[in-house]
Amino acid sequence: MRKFVISAVFGAVLAASAVVGSAFAAGDAVKVEGQDWSFSGVFGKYDKKQLQRGFLVYKDVCAGCHGLRQVAYRNLLEIGLTEEAVKEYAAEFEVPAGPNDDGETIVDGELLVRPAKLSDKMVPPFANEQAARVSNSGAFPPDLSLMTKARMNGPDYLYALLTKYEEEVPEAFLKEYKEKHGEEFVLPEGMSFNHVFPGYQIAMAQPLSEESVEYEDGTEPTLENHAKDVTAFLNWAAEPELEARKSMGVKVMIFLLLLSVMLFALKKRIWSDVH
Repeated sequence: MRKFVISAVFGAVLAASAVVGSAFAAGDAVKVEGQDWSFSGVFGKYDKKQLQRGFLVYKDVCAGCHGLRQVAYRNLLEIGLTEEAVKEYAAEFEVPAGPNDDGETIVDGELLVRPAKLSDKMVPPFANEQAARVSNSGAFPPDLSLMTKARMNGPDYLYALLTKYEEEVPEAFLKEYKEKHGEEFVLPEGMSFNHVFPGYQIAMAQPLSEESVEYEDGTEPTLENHAKDVTAFLNWAAEPELEARKSMGVKVMIFLLLLSVMLFALKKRIWSDVH
């Protein structure tokens, strides 16, 4: 039994290594430019106005295909949205209602449902993976709850992904690709070209463009602003505890510094007669 488990683990490691190797061979090692994020650094914090704009971009553009299964509607209160606005947004979606007075969850072949409440997790756009694939030509749009944690320097990568689409494959890229790989780069039908996505081809068409969403606070609705705002929002979705964690870290470092000073003074006091 023990040998079987070890063999299974070893096989899984080899399989994972092969997948990773294939991904890097396909262009997974593309470097992305670092961005200036308000939440970067030891003292970084979220910009709530930016998070609200990012939620608007997610709601109007991304939510049609991508869910946020790990986020509850009540969590949106943390980015500064009013309770009334969040309740109104949640009520647009339906969730299973549970058993009625007769203990039934299905009546006349229909599942009992109710409008979503603040306590409910955000309802995904599709009932299941099969429905998602049918609506997206076989591609499965991933859940975005932890998307910025899925890669090294996740926010920078996601921003680059959203802003590095090309309507046509650049001639310079085709020439460089052929010189490097010794073969022509072919973009399959139905795929879009992206400079940073592994393999340079992605099933998702360019989701954002200039003026995709109109901002109410006067922020210019450029592609870059849309991408940066929705990336900040998705980073908050993945790390809502970021500010509290950093605050605790600073407090711990100050405590350790003071403790070190006290211990040093105590050591000097105890060994004063010896020295």
